[in-house]
Amino acid sequence: MDRPPITESAYAKHPIRSLAVLFVVWKALLFLVVAYCPGPGYDTSTTLLTETDESARILKFVRWDAIYFVRTAERGYLFEQEWAFSYGYLLRGLISIFNGGNVQPPAIAVIGVILSHVTHFVSVLVLYHLTKTVLGSETARQRALCFVSAALHVTSPAGAFLSAPYGEPVFSCLNLTGLYVYSSAILAEQTKSWTRRDLNFVLAGVLFAGATLTRSNGILSGALFAYDAVLGAVEVLTRGLSFGVIRRTAFVVLGGSIVALGMIVPQYIAFKAYCLDSHSARPWCERLLPSIYSWVQVEYWNNGFLTYWTVSNLPLFLLAAPILTIMFYSALVAVRGQLGQSSSACWSPVPGHTALRQSLVLRLAIPQGILAVMALTNLHVQIINRICSGYPVWYWFLAALGDVRTFGVGVKAMALYAGIQAVLFGSFLPPA
Repeated sequence: MDRPPITESAYAKHPIRSLAVLFVVWKALLFLVVAYCPGPGYDTSTTLLTETDESARILKFVRWDAIYFVRTAERGYLFEQEWAFSYGYLLRGLISIFNGGNVQPPAIAVIGVILSHVTHFVSVLVLYHLTKTVLGSETARQRALCFVSAALHVTSPAGAFLSAPYGEPVFSCLNLTGLYVYSSAILAEQTKSWTRRDLNFVLAGVLFAGATLTRSNGILSGALFAYDAVLGAVEVLTRGLSFGVIRRTAFVVLGGSIVALGMIVPQYIAFKAYCLDSHSARPWCERLLPSIYSWVQVEYWNNGFLTYWTVSNLPLFLLAAPILTIMFYSALVAVRGQLGQSSSACWSPVPGHTALRQSLVLRLAIPQGILAVMALTNLHVQIINRICSGYPVWYWFLAALGDVRTFGVGVKAMALYAGIQAVLFGSFLPPA
């Protein structure tokens, strides 16, 4: 069943206002569900953060990894395993402007919840403008796709994790903004705006580095610069050296190097803390590439190639299967240049724009595809339902579906999952 012709309805005429209303309603619903869930659940770790009942409602959002984020924000890293939660360090930097950093856990939770709501809304707006930049907004169908993609991000299966003091909303904001700036760089190149292109490459690198500091999977966005570096090498081999190629490659390499710093700098800080004293050096210090991130993930969280593939974890694979399937398939469709072809929703009627936009979609699909593979083989697979929120291509795939019924089922399933997840999250019940 194909979609009927799209007319300029109210949401298309006032998309930002409509997205804001949807965001407020959805967030208010999730907030009420989480805040008023009964009991502490099977784990009472949150009660260690406070001895009073006044902050009990807001502390409903301090579940699972959020406990680590709040603790590290309060007093910095104390235990080695806490290095798996780099967002807490960024949150500590934010609260340091309040009372010289002497802020108690309930107040940190409030700041974290506010930050999560703000950055989630910003990322919704960024995704809307990223979609306009990459897929265009010349036709009513394209404008509808821009709105629907951003609306899907509001009701993302990440759900309560985009409201709690977690790294996901901040990561989503930084990563999507980085993708927007990177896409603007590619488009600037087509209009021969060389300086704007070069500056955008650098700014995109800075944003991806921030995303990497927040969640280590942000490093995957560095694949965009690697892709461009390969294109530059191919051009040199086929056409020879030129000043234009040298200049472009230099800024591509600079942008990619900045992204790498988002991973290298924390490793250097950890190396100084744990490895310089030979009498107390940790085992990971002796490795060829000493990484505290990879060490704590394996040593404390049992991450590793196929280590999660056990019979007892089969329900978690089933839980992750819908999003994993959509991410895999949409990335494959995008790489083939077929995203939205069935509904003609994506591509511009302006001659010459289609090939460029298809090339951009292909680029942006690369980090998403790599993440999906990593989630299936190396990570706790169920977390894909929340870390998927910072990647745009699967939203575009759903929004561009030509079958209304399939699209409706997908949206209802996402909303239902997010609602159930909010109940489990507020009650401190798995899965997380």
